[in-house]
Amino acid sequence: MATFLHRVAHWAFRRRRTVVLVWVAVLAAVFLGAVNSSEAPEDSASLPGIESQQAFDLLDERFPGTEADGAEARVVFVAADGQQVTSTANRSAVDTLVDEVADGPQVAGATSPFDAHAVSEDASTAYATITYRTTADDLTEASKEALTEAVERARDAGLTVEVGGSALETEPAQGIGEVLGILVAAVVLLITFGSLAAAGLPLLTAVLGVGISLATITALGSALGFSSTVGELAMMLGLAVGIDYSLFVVSRYREERAKGHQAQEAAALAVGTAGSAVVFAGLTVVIALLGLSVVGVPTLTKMGVGSAGTVLVGVLIALTAVPALLGFWPDAVLPRRDREGPRRTRGRRPGRFGRNRNSSGNSNGKGTTPAGTARTPWGVRWARFVTRRPVAVLLLTVVGLGALAVPSLNLRMGMPGAESKPTTTTERRAYDALADGFGPGFNGPLTVVVDVKGADDPAAAVTGVSDRLAGTGGIVSVSPPHFNAAKDTAVVSAVPSTGPASERTQDLVRTIRDERPAIESATGAEFQVTGTTALNIDVGRKMQDALVPYLAVVVGLAFLLLMVVFRSILVPVKAALGFLLSVGAALGAIVTVFQEGHGAGFFGVEETGPIMSTMPVFLVGIVFGLAMDYQVFLVSRIREAHIHGEQPGQAVVTGFRHSAQVVGAAALIMMAVFGGFMTGGESMVKMVGFGLASAVFFDAFVVRMAFVPAVLALLGKRAWWLPGRLDRLLPRVDVEGEALTRRAPVPNNASGDDDRRESVTV
Repeated sequence: MATFLHRVAHWAFRRRRTVVLVWVAVLAAVFLGAVNSSEAPEDSASLPGIESQQAFDLLDERFPGTEADGAEARVVFVAADGQQVTSTANRSAVDTLVDEVADGPQVAGATSPFDAHAVSEDASTAYATITYRTTADDLTEASKEALTEAVERARDAGLTVEVGGSALETEPAQGIGEVLGILVAAVVLLITFGSLAAAGLPLLTAVLGVGISLATITALGSALGFSSTVGELAMMLGLAVGIDYSLFVVSRYREERAKGHQAQEAAALAVGTAGSAVVFAGLTVVIALLGLSVVGVPTLTKMGVGSAGTVLVGVLIALTAVPALLGFWPDAVLPRRDREGPRRTRGRRPGRFGRNRNSSGNSNGKGTTPAGTARTPWGVRWARFVTRRPVAVLLLTVVGLGALAVPSLNLRMGMPGAESKPTTTTERRAYDALADGFGPGFNGPLTVVVDVKGADDPAAAVTGVSDRLAGTGGIVSVSPPHFNAAKDTAVVSAVPSTGPASERTQDLVRTIRDERPAIESATGAEFQVTGTTALNIDVGRKMQDALVPYLAVVVGLAFLLLMVVFRSILVPVKAALGFLLSVGAALGAIVTVFQEGHGAGFFGVEETGPIMSTMPVFLVGIVFGLAMDYQVFLVSRIREAHIHGEQPGQAVVTGFRHSAQVVGAAALIMMAVFGGFMTGGESMVKMVGFGLASAVFFDAFVVRMAFVPAVLALLGKRAWWLPGRLDRLLPRVDVEGEALTRRAPVPNNASGDDDRRESVTV
């Protein structure tokens, strides 16, 4: 692997104009494809294999012409203090709105609150239901404007009018996530490298990769069903991994230049070593993303495929575009003192990312820094501290992360609704008004679809089901049944006494389903329960059932990959255990903030509640891939030092000397990119950004910086043990670039020119 990538980088450096032109041409081609492509499809809510989805499918089949997920507007009217909506003036304003909206071309029906008994007991609140023949995404601007203008006229009449439902759903406020992430990344890179060119190159290549990936996703959106959500996740991951992968190659290039290598050979060595780690780190991310298909949720599968493609583009750019760009400006990325004249000989003291050392990785071979030299890097000092006290550090790490993970045991899963929106939105105000006027359960009614095709008396069968539902504890009201044209299917709405996010409501759904065999036997009708609460229960159960096989597939494949990379059994086991600690702590942090509300105000979370059902699986997949990034980059440098003859403890110190600062910078960049998405107004996006940022923090700064060196120090040489038979079976990929060490001596008069005189024994 290292030898092949070394040759690729040599070619990219020599043919830099060709490489750059090819990438620019690819960007132009996919951009043209995106411009001429069909509009991206809407996010699909289809979840095959669950009862709620089966009920929706039955509604689509038995009620043709009206989509089960068609747009709906629930217009809520609240009278002024001391008044009633049933007064003559208020009633006239309500009826006028309903009559005006009912004439819309896309309107399927408009029900007055006075005809549907949709008035609260104290007559302070009422609501009208407007249904449409199409989904919210397909509503025309004319239909939306007609409803908006009618609402404004009702408000002018003195009523408080708010609109819930999907018809006028407001777009969440857009944050500055991408911009903020790039700005913070630029600052971190500038501090890390001390060079504008070195800081700008990873940013440039990351933006190039994200641009190509987003344009490709848009171009293929119609054919493959990629929605805007796929592009948002791809952008988030593309920026993070794109910057990090280029960062590792550039930092290794600076290190090789500091050793005295000429520009072209330094670029080739950087790609052959750090690039090998990039390849396998990228493969672990791709495995985790493609593994989302195991869950069986089409939306997650598409998000995984689109994001995996973005990661692959980032890897290819790091291996080809980065050495090509280094060929244009071979000295610009170096520290200032190394750019001022020919100071790249072995006798000179190098820049930030390289020092003249012997094989032990120290300045004098004894683990100390001679007087008059630069201060010992913080990574070295920390690694020595950990290797001297591995038991204490290991216990503190495990106990600390375990304590942070404890709240995750109380995890409640659901799907965010209007209750999670800011109070500045009309949907949230409509939600609150309905809860005040009709009770908390009114916002989460249970939709019961009754199939009476096989019943002798369909009307009596539906009545029997309705009566049994009304007699169930926790149900406050049941609506009259609504039959389809064939009279073989009816829809009944049952209102619980508790809110949609309440555990009691979820228990109620389970009770109804548990009693279903007896009800069906007594009435001769079959029924299914759907609606928001039922959907949350079904999705949560589906996610829980899928988590174990998903973990088995992802961790199993990654374990095999890491075993090939590190030629060890215990190192992949350690990587998996460290990942479980970091993801457990991240889930605990999410529950603490978004479910229990501790610190919610600081993060701009206005309403707490259940955690998004797909969040645990999503977090596990993304974080596993990113965690393996740091595992490969850090441990590969440790193993490189070990196979070159260093003792296990000193190999840990050497690995940290070369990679701790870069891994820390990469983690800060990822945290900035993910954390920047918390500036948006959507609660779900905030939750994803917070979860990923906290997981990266725990994994990079706690697990990789403390847990990993402590375990390696305790294991010693046993960490690199591999049974002889397995050693012969596994392919050798040479991530550490061992084959590249068989080199001709580096000329003392190394320059930044084309170094065709150098040769590599392969």
